[in-house]
Amino acid sequence: MKTVAIIGSGIGGLTAAVRLQKLGYNVTIYEKNSQPGGKMSQIQSHGFTFDVGPTIIMMKDIYEEIFRFCGVDPKKYLPFEEVQPLMHLVFSDQSSLNLSQDLPTLIAEVARTSPNDVSGILNFLSDVYQKYQIAKPNFLERSFRNWRDFYNLPSLYAGLKLRTFGNAYKNISKFIKNENIRKSLAFQTLYIGISPYQGPSLYNIIPMIELFYGVYFLKGGMYTVVNSLVKLFKELGGTLKLKTSVKEIVIRNKVAIGIRTENRFIASDYVLCNADFPTAMATLITNQLDRGRYTDQKIAKMKYSCSCLVFYLGLDKKYPNQELHTIYFAQDFDQNVAELFESGKLPKDPSYYVYLPSKIDPTLAPKNSDSLYVLIPVPELSKFNDWSIKTIEEYRQLIINKLKKNSVFSDIDQHIVLKKEFTPLDFKEKFGAYNGATFGLRPTLGQSNYYRPHNKFDYAEHLYFCGSSTHPGAGVPIVMQSAKLAVKELIKDDQNNQ
Repeated sequence: MKTVAIIGSGIGGLTAAVRLQKLGYNVTIYEKNSQPGGKMSQIQSHGFTFDVGPTIIMMKDIYEEIFRFCGVDPKKYLPFEEVQPLMHLVFSDQSSLNLSQDLPTLIAEVARTSPNDVSGILNFLSDVYQKYQIAKPNFLERSFRNWRDFYNLPSLYAGLKLRTFGNAYKNISKFIKNENIRKSLAFQTLYIGISPYQGPSLYNIIPMIELFYGVYFLKGGMYTVVNSLVKLFKELGGTLKLKTSVKEIVIRNKVAIGIRTENRFIASDYVLCNADFPTAMATLITNQLDRGRYTDQKIAKMKYSCSCLVFYLGLDKKYPNQELHTIYFAQDFDQNVAELFESGKLPKDPSYYVYLPSKIDPTLAPKNSDSLYVLIPVPELSKFNDWSIKTIEEYRQLIINKLKKNSVFSDIDQHIVLKKEFTPLDFKEKFGAYNGATFGLRPTLGQSNYYRPHNKFDYAEHLYFCGSSTHPGAGVPIVMQSAKLAVKELIKDDQNNQ
């Protein structure tokens, strides 16, 4: 039985591990932290439970597919609950909008906000859906080993039909006139860490997928996905080693032959790395000659996504009128986005996302209490790095003041009994995110598809990558797709070697 060493137990590493174990390989995952999941890990303290990173479940078929692949019933592992509304949006003028998967409800909301944009929203969704049907088989479900995989007539023709050279906001504006509705669609490019004014229009598939296919919740939060994959992996006979830090991917004569931990060398037929690709290049491949073009200088010059500041607040009160997912928009959304990607300033008037999982699952907080998660997009560390205790406390107070003024949490300061946070420094140090960029490499045209790090490493055999900085990109279901592509590349090589 051939061996595979997987570095990292984030969602990509777990997905790849389950697939490979099911296919008959002897798989071992090496995770430096005491808890699996990477950025999908969990905080538990004083009866409160918080997901560390991702909280919005979209494209549930991709989550379920890995379980079907293994011949088990996904419902026994992932009991999804549909969420309505998908998202509650509050704008700077204090008007609001509910996004809904139910088309009549969505149309009624748009008509209430801007009657002239009803046909526009329908035309927008139709246009993006057609692009998605082109992008899915030609780019999202394909890996690129060499230039011929990308520069061929079918791919070029598909690329031309996508018309992705305009940015996401500009594309939305062709269909929608009302600024608040434009923002309600455009902000979702921040889910993958790129500005809607810079990100290719193809990324408008994110709001389309949300509206067409829905948003879901799992009892126990997102960490239920991690627990379920770990359970399935172990049922299949896989090995998970926690508190085991990998220090080097060992390459000899352009072939990965194993890994080195703090204590020893471990030989392996194949190595699959789920660590953030730029960090892996900078820290795990010690000989720069083995990295090909990914020198330290190249890695430093690449463009990175924004980061996140996340506040986790335990409240000794319940707030039943707050929706599960809510976005509060800055007074000047354009300036807010510019601060994230251009000026590198910590936003004084930020847009922020509020998640209240204890609304649906009371077990995530003590009795008559709530677990509140607040995420604020912030610049990555090369643009802003002053994450002192003073900075954190001042910013937490700024957000608390905003919640008191703009939401049902008018007395929140009187009911906070637990405070925790994750800063860009935490994402860098705990999860290896290069520059603390939560979503990895920014998905610009020059860092997407063929131009994004490949699932099969270009400069060494038997080495593969998955994760948010690797093709096809960021977002939990897309990283799961990245793992699927990396496994396909490994299987292809293994079959050719027999």
